[in-house]
Amino acid sequence: MYTAIVFLPFLGFLIAGWLALVTPRDKAHKQRLDRNAQWVTSGLMLVSWGLSALAFVEVGLNGRTVTIELLSWLQSGALDVSWALKIDTLTVVMLVVVTTVSAMVHVYSIGYMHHDPDVPRFMSFLSLFTFCMLMLVTADNLVQLFFGWEGVGLASYLLIGFWYDKPSANAAAIKAFVVNRVGDFGFALGIFATFVLFQTVDLDTIFGAASGQADATFQVFGMEVHALTAICLLLFLGAMGKSAQLGLHTWLPDAMEGPTPVSALIHAATMVTAGVFMVARLSPLFEYSETALLVVTYVGAATAFFAATVGLVQNDIKRVIAYSTCSQLGYMFFACGVSAYSAGIFHLMTHAFFKALLFLGAGSVIHAMSDEQDMRKMGGIRRLVPATYWLMVIGSLALAGIGIPGTGIGFAGFFSKDIILESAWGAHSAVGNLAFWLGIAAALMTAFYSMRLLMMTFHGAPRADETTMAHVHESPKVMIVPLIVLAVGAVLAGYAGYELFVGHEAPHFWGNAIFVAEHHNALENAHHAPLWVKWLPLLMAVGGLALGYLFYGPMSHVPGMLAARFRSIYDLLLNKWWFDELYDVLFVRPAFVIGRVFWKGGDGAVIDGLGPDGVAAQVIAWSKRATRVQTGFVYHYAFAMLIGVAGLVTWYLFTQG
Repeated sequence: MYTAIVFLPFLGFLIAGWLALVTPRDKAHKQRLDRNAQWVTSGLMLVSWGLSALAFVEVGLNGRTVTIELLSWLQSGALDVSWALKIDTLTVVMLVVVTTVSAMVHVYSIGYMHHDPDVPRFMSFLSLFTFCMLMLVTADNLVQLFFGWEGVGLASYLLIGFWYDKPSANAAAIKAFVVNRVGDFGFALGIFATFVLFQTVDLDTIFGAASGQADATFQVFGMEVHALTAICLLLFLGAMGKSAQLGLHTWLPDAMEGPTPVSALIHAATMVTAGVFMVARLSPLFEYSETALLVVTYVGAATAFFAATVGLVQNDIKRVIAYSTCSQLGYMFFACGVSAYSAGIFHLMTHAFFKALLFLGAGSVIHAMSDEQDMRKMGGIRRLVPATYWLMVIGSLALAGIGIPGTGIGFAGFFSKDIILESAWGAHSAVGNLAFWLGIAAALMTAFYSMRLLMMTFHGAPRADETTMAHVHESPKVMIVPLIVLAVGAVLAGYAGYELFVGHEAPHFWGNAIFVAEHHNALENAHHAPLWVKWLPLLMAVGGLALGYLFYGPMSHVPGMLAARFRSIYDLLLNKWWFDELYDVLFVRPAFVIGRVFWKGGDGAVIDGLGPDGVAAQVIAWSKRATRVQTGFVYHYAFAMLIGVAGLVTWYLFTQG
């Protein structure tokens, strides 16, 4: 069963990939190829989803843990790597998240990509993306995890740049790939350092030996550094790239150039969640490095706040949701930073439902608006797309974290985000307090831009042209049904999972899948937080929603007035804190200058100039000189012969005399 869960999407990738290579004979044949690719990949994905649910019951609820060795992969000295599937509670939670969202995205894509000329290629890449993420979450060792890690990077490059005839899509795909290489370089170094310290890459062996290496050190450039801190920080650098944390986040909004189903898959269940999963999986290492946990908390809290500020002023509907993803990932990381790993994974699970719902809902809006993504050109379509509207409302309320503390009533995001904030408070540390208050500020802004999105997109007078408005229509059932499934999760997943993930049943549920040191009791303290800590996030959420309604409803003149009054702040947020421009000055332009110097001076002048081009040029030059001797006149040749004879006679006389 577990092997089928992982490899059914790979089978779908192979079949759809083969169909993509078939040249259609006519339009009817192309339609058959498209339909076969869609239904094969979607069908296999749905089967994988169903098996994942069974695996969750068997492993998560019944406490079974299993490792399935598929084959021996690498053997070289102390390095012995098997291709194996590690199935425990953390794995099956991720299996359910990944397969649920991916299955819905596959089915949704049947309608959304119906008119695309390359349907089999798209469905093939979707299944490849899912397979790589499943390989990542079932990895039994760091090398296999790195395979899945790089696999999702490759698949994201292929999908972000799927419409390769668009220069912006190509640029976005390259940017995502290059920025992630920065993080992946650190990740690879972390794996090397882990092997040096433990002489193995097997996760269970590493975890068993972690406590014995708690005080181990490395000698690096003449300095003595704490080994586990160095390893964890290097591995976290990889997580920062994959999960778009502050500093390595710039690729994420540009990834919106890909088709909307791709955005939903990347942001809800695959690539960006890999970093959070990795930190939780390696909790037995992070727990022995207070410095690493401190860095994770700081970075997560800063990202949650930063991305929320940028989301306030974005006008592209997909970019608003993209920055929301970046912000919510920050919550997950600072939960892990205060050792509330299960709270971070809980939010990862609930977030997958409502974020996939929001992205696919945005795709439904874009589909209805003839591919328009600018919210300033929308409005007034609520009654024309009622199903999409109400599903987007559910997703937005879940994202805002609406619920009533102490009652069990609330959307999924309410349960998971609040326990993260309460855990940050429960850490009783300076960094925990900072994370708590930055998270509270982000909660206010999240609610505000969620309402802003709803108001600008669906309410008010129509701002699109008459031609566009005439074609506004509700999406077909094949697109709406996946949204309904995700909406059910956005409503119920928080309540259903609370006790298992972070409540009284959590120790039994997680077992050995997550390790927390005895002195790290933030999650336990969260359950005893005072009322003001429990109610403050809700007050922020309600206040943000109310403010968003006023600013883009009865007081619609206020945003423009504030933007004009505080122009510098508005420009800072609109331009994403100038990170792209800063990186352009610090890295991109110098890289071009250095590249041009090596190209013109090194490659052109030295290598080619003294090498192939130089030799060829000298041969040509001497050949031209030689041809001047061949004039074709007999007296020239006779003169040359006489000179030669005179030279020989002279040489003879001097040598014999």
